[in-house]
Formats: sequence, structure tokens, C-alpha cells
Amino acid sequence: MTAAPLPPVAPEVTATLVEDLSPRLRKRLDAAVTKLGSRPTHRDGDTVTIAVDDDTELRLHAPGGVVATVDAITCGCLLAPSCVHRAAAACAAPAADPAPEPEPAPASAPASAPASAPDAAPDLAAQPSAPTVPDSTPSPDDPTLLIAPAPATTTPMPAPAPDEATPAQREAAAALWSAGAAVLEAGVAGAGAVAQAALLRAAHTARLRQLPRGASAALSVVTLLRAARAGDPSYRTADLVTALAELLCTARRVGTAAGAELAAVRGRARRPYSPDGSLRLYGLFTEPVVTDSGHGGARTWVATPDGRLCTVGDVAPGGVGRALGVADRTVRLGDTALTHRELGRAGLAVSGATVSPDGRLGAGKGVKAVTARGAAWTEPPLAALWETPPAEQAARALRSVSRYAEPDGGGSDLLFLDVELLGAVRESAGTCLLARCDGGIPVRLAVADDDPALAHRDNLMLLATAPGTRLRIIGRLVPAPHPRLTMLACSHPTGESTVDLGFDRLSRADLPDPGAPVHSAPARPGGPGAESPLHLLERRVEQTVPAGRATLGMLGDVTAEARRLRRAGLPTAAGLLTALRASAARRERDLFGRLLPADTDGFAAHWLAAARYTAAVAESLCAAAWEPGPGALTHGPTEATAPRPAGSPR
Repeated sequence: MTAAPLPPVAPEVTATLVEDLSPRLRKRLDAAVTKLGSRPTHRDGDTVTIAVDDDTELRLHAPGGVVATVDAITCGCLLAPSCVHRAAAACAAPAADPAPEPEPAPASAPASAPASAPDAAPDLAAQPSAPTVPDSTPSPDDPTLLIAPAPATTTPMPAPAPDEATPAQREAAAALWSAGAAVLEAGVAGAGAVAQAALLRAAHTARLRQLPRGASAALSVVTLLRAARAGDPSYRTADLVTALAELLCTARRVGTAAGAELAAVRGRARRPYSPDGSLRLYGLFTEPVVTDSGHGGARTWVATPDGRLCTVGDVAPGGVGRALGVADRTVRLGDTALTHRELGRAGLAVSGATVSPDGRLGAGKGVKAVTARGAAWTEPPLAALWETPPAEQAARALRSVSRYAEPDGGGSDLLFLDVELLGAVRESAGTCLLARCDGGIPVRLAVADDDPALAHRDNLMLLATAPGTRLRIIGRLVPAPHPRLTMLACSHPTGESTVDLGFDRLSRADLPDPGAPVHSAPARPGGPGAESPLHLLERRVEQTVPAGRATLGMLGDVTAEARRLRRAGLPTAAGLLTALRASAARRERDLFGRLLPADTDGFAAHWLAAARYTAAVAESLCAAAWEPGPGALTHGPTEATAPRPAGSPR
């Protein structure tokens, strides 16, 4: 048999199968999931078959590509349907994304009732709201540092006002909080299939109670937990920290938010597209889109005459192979015959346009589009994108990529810079390209996608061999205590055209003649946050996720770390670190000296406060790093050639 990927399973199906298991079988579930992962699979139409052993087969029937009912998973063993195999198969399969939304209505639809269009690549998690930073620094003992969980509603409540959460929504939010707090208590190592099923059940309930934002956050946590436990090389602990903080924060705010804030906390199950009349669009570039969920495609960025950025995308299941093929397919917008790569260098005239809050162009039946003349990056109106100072661009992009940005807040995370290449520098995660933008700010340019099928890394390493070359680039902001971008497109080194760095491959013949002046690269990233001890708190926040609360409680005294944070002017961070460590180690005893259950909710509240605080401070340091300063033009020895002193920070 040939290996075939398992079809996505609806969250409620997985939760139901796990809940129906006996306590004895639940203890064997994680081992069964691991065993099934190594068994051969075979696809026949809408059915995927797993060979449990030589005599037993397990079938997942997925009409439409998704296993939507419990009866769609069948097993041939003697204990079926009460066996562990059906639940193990559901847990081994990816969690299904929400059903696709219908196409937007024509532009003639009333503006008061905008329709929805399909999201080409469904978001697994919406971003939580921006944290509120107090004007004054509170005392470490200030109780306002702690974020309390939203209690479950168990008694009847009066009918809420229209701008308040309903009792059912409060109960669903409490279930989300409890499931997220249980993951923090156990850590990745202990958050097996049973804990993931609790998250899936909470996500399903939240979606039924019109809380799609919390449901999406829970699904994101499940996806990342599975990646971590499977040893997926693309998994990053920081991603799970962000997803867990989003889940807990969203769940807590449901019970306290009202009005417009409550609408943002609830989120939207659909991406609204509103009519935008006639648009004149100028192509900028095209980038490949490859997601962890197996989707692939292309996204083309265009700009309006007033500088507003929009995107035209085509993303569907298929991975990197589909991304490479879609780039040369016709854009699905009106009657235009342009491919995505051609649109990135041409223009469009669109009538009856529909646009989502984040700039995605709808492709409804009422949208008409014809090919028009494009503009070079050095010509108006596109040239104006490079005239904004880098610090202003970074501040705008940071509002878009913030971990706690409001969903549908609009804005773009792209930066448009004129740079001079300085050379390659080594980092702990690999090699990146150093450049200096106008104003003397050193910027690190990283690879947008490491997949060898894409051209990103080869192009970046080739450009690193041409120091002194001046380029006009487009990059995506990476929040860091030093200026950092992932490089997406650039002007051709000869100045004749532009290069989509994910699709177009440069050659040595495209580079200028050797002999250009070589500039030294700084020994380590500079910026206001380069020497900040904030990592002392960030490290404890991240350590909790893989190992759980108990491990953090055994890490020992944090007095020296707290003292260092206070000396650096971060007393709130010191107070949060002390409170987090104390909460992790605290275990009360009853009158007979027996240990009582740990305060899971209280620890989750302390952890969430620390996670929110570190994110807010890190984003402030990132914004400050883009401000030009007297040290922006100073550089140390080149890392590629100079030995690193023992014990020096990277």
C-alpha cells in the first residue's frame, strides 16, 4: 500500500469518539495514535483505509474531503464500535477547518448588508486584542497584575443587554478557559489526545454559541500541540505561547467586554466583503503561500493610486507544489487573462470591486476587471510607497503583526525600503543578509520560506555575495528587538525589472561586476532592546508550555533574575516573574496534611499576565529599534569571518 494523508476530521467528531471511550481505553489512546501513525494507508475515492494489522482495517469516509460524522469512521476489529482505533484515527487526523464561505454577492447588493467571500487560506487563529499598557508602573504586589479567569455560569441569569455576552456564551468561554488552563498545567508532554479532545469539544461549543474567534484559537492550539508531540520541524514554542495566550485572553474577555469590544472578542465566522466601486490597481509583486495545514497557492499584491494595498489570492489544499503551479495560472478576478506573476508587473481596472477589511479583493459575479498599464516601482503612484520614513512604516506594520492586534483591523505588514547590501551574517537560526537602509539603520533580511522548492534562500544567499549593491526591496516585518524583515521582492540588480524572490531565480550573471566596496557587518543585532533582560521573563513563560506548571515550580529561586529586571527599569516584569514562580510552586494542604489540587486557574492567570506583558514590551522595543539614532552607522567585525568571543550573546 502507498501512504496517503488522513482526511481532516470535524472537531466534534473527534471529541465525541474520545468522550465515548472507557477510562481504561483513554489511558491507551496516545499509544494507539502513535501506532496508527506508522501504519500504511490507502486512498480510494473519498475513503482512506488504514491497515491496523494484517486482518483489521480502519476506514475514514470523507465525502467532500472532511469526516463530518461519527459513523464515517468504521473499524473491522472485534471490539468495534467501542474500540480505541476509531478515536485514535480521529486524533491522528488533522482537525477540519470551518466550512468554506459562499462567494460574495455582486456589487449591486445593498451596502448595508455586505456579503461574504471565501477565504482562500482559512486562518487557524484570530489575533487577540492589543494589551492596555498602564501609564504608570504598578507595584509588583499590585493585584491588577493578575488576570483572573472567567468563572463558569452555573445559575440562571437575567437576560443580558444586547451588547453583553449571553449566559450560554459565558459558559462556552469558561470551557475554553478550562481547556486552555489544563494544557498549561500539563504542558505539551502531558497534553495528549484526551486534553486535545477537551479543546476540540470547547471549540465546537464556542462555534455553536457564536464565538468563532475563541473556537479558532482552540483549534490553533490543538494543531500546534500535535505538531509539537509529533516532532514537526516547523513547530516553534513561541507559536504555541501566542496561541495559548490568545485562547485564554479571548475566553476571559467574553465575560467582561461589551459593545464594539464584545463584537471583536466574539469574532466573525465569515470574512465580510464590502462594495468598493471602481478601482485602478497597479501590480507590485507575487509571493508563494504555503501553510502548515497543507494549503498552497500564490498571493499577488497590488496598490491603488492613493497607496492602499490589496491582494488577489488563490490558495487551496496542495502544498508547495500547488504554489509553484498557481503562479502561472490566470487570476480569478473578472475577465482578465493575466496570470498572478504577470499581474505583479501589470495593472487592472476593476469595476464593482468588493474588498475585505484586510484588503483581499473579492471575486464575485458582479466584479469586472480588464488589463491596464502597470507602473514601475520608480514611477508614480508606486514610488510614493518608498518615500515614507522606515520608522513610520515599521510602526504601521507592527500594528498589523502584533500578537494582540484586533482582527480585521486592516493595515499591512509590508515595508518598502531602499537598501545597500552589506553581506551575510551568521545567526543561531542560520544565515541572513545584512543591509543598510536610508537613515543608516542596519536591517537583517531573512528568508521568507526555507522550502528548497522555492527560490527564497538561493536568491538571498546569492545577493549576499554582492555587497555594495543598492536595491529597492519589499519585505515583511519580523517583530524583534532589532530591525528585521523577511525579504519578498526586490528590484533587479541591473535595475531593469523586479524579482519575485519566491518564484524568480537569480543567477550570478544578474549580479554586478565584482569589486564593489565591502562593508563590515555588526557583530550582533543592535537597537534599544538588544541588551534588554526581558528574555528572563520570556524564558519562564516559554518554559511552561513544553513542561507544564510543575516543572516551572521546581526551577528554583528567581530573586537574582527579578533583581536584574528591576535594575534595568522593568519592575513590572520583576513582579510578574516572582508571582509566576510562586504560583507554579504553590500547593496547599488540607487539615490532614494531604496535598490539595493545584490552583490551575490561578496559575493560568499569572501566566497570561506575563505573556501579555512580554509581548507588549517586545513590540515597543521593536518600534524603537527602527528609529534612526547616532549608533545606526557603526558596525563591528563581520561575523562571517571574525571568531565569536566565548560566551558572547548572539
